[in-house]
Amino acid sequence: MANYQQPVLIYNPAAGKIRRAPARILQRTIHALKSLGITPTPLSTDAAGHATQLTRDAVAGGADLVLVLGGDGTINEAANGLIPSRVPLGILPGGTANVLCNELEFGNRIERAVERLGSCAERRIAAGRVCGASEPRYFLMMGGVGLDATIVFKVNPRWKAKAGKLAYWAAGFPQFFRSVGQFQVRVNGEQRQCGFVLASRVRNYGGDMQIAGGASLLSGDFEVVLFHGSNPIRYSAYMAAVLLRQVQSMPGVRTLRAKQIEFSGDAHVQFDGEYGGGLPASFEIVPDALTLLVPPAYR
Repeated sequence: MANYQQPVLIYNPAAGKIRRAPARILQRTIHALKSLGITPTPLSTDAAGHATQLTRDAVAGGADLVLVLGGDGTINEAANGLIPSRVPLGILPGGTANVLCNELEFGNRIERAVERLGSCAERRIAAGRVCGASEPRYFLMMGGVGLDATIVFKVNPRWKAKAGKLAYWAAGFPQFFRSVGQFQVRVNGEQRQCGFVLASRVRNYGGDMQIAGGASLLSGDFEVVLFHGSNPIRYSAYMAAVLLRQVQSMPGVRTLRAKQIEFSGDAHVQFDGEYGGGLPASFEIVPDALTLLVPPAYR
């Protein structure tokens, strides 16, 4: 690992795994990082979106490494503050699902994640960008339109704080008893109608599931998985196939590669597990966007 002179640690005291004992977990993290020769300046977020500004200010002040202890939402905010600088981003698990940490096989324990971080190398990667009614936002992991974004929209924040992943299952369960809304997708010159589309840069989904099995942070495109149909019984079968990691072989599911996707109609949008509003919207690849600390074996 490189010798960083001005590292900062942005942490979210309200994140899923941190909120019960933020001071103790922060102390554990700083202690573990010292074993790598890293003594970061801790910076606490105090509201949604704050990590973006903290990151920008840290980079402007000369930070040469930004570490994030929080959930995927906090990581997303920090990435939006880093892009397109060349200051590297290192991540540590502190959230509910920790999708990116699990993608990189850091696990959910801080000490193990720090150990893994010590063997990482800087890799320049592409990012996704969502453009719609609001200002464009970058995302590192995935963007979703339709069913999964509806579930993100329906999740009760208080219940999420108490129950973690169970809050998503609670919000999602009723959706499988009603018709799934349809919207229009234009990808690779073709127009399609779907109930759920996932444009992913990672294989991991929700912390321990897999939909886009061929995706990679090191690729220059999205793996796009399109789910057709509106019948809720069909989507129950899709979900069962997701749990068995066989969804891409299901009738009604199509997988392809793309660098840009356009959406129109009436549906919700999510990126990196955070609610992103409604349609119209588009996802596009931004090459050479971010420097990420990545394990050498990751492909």
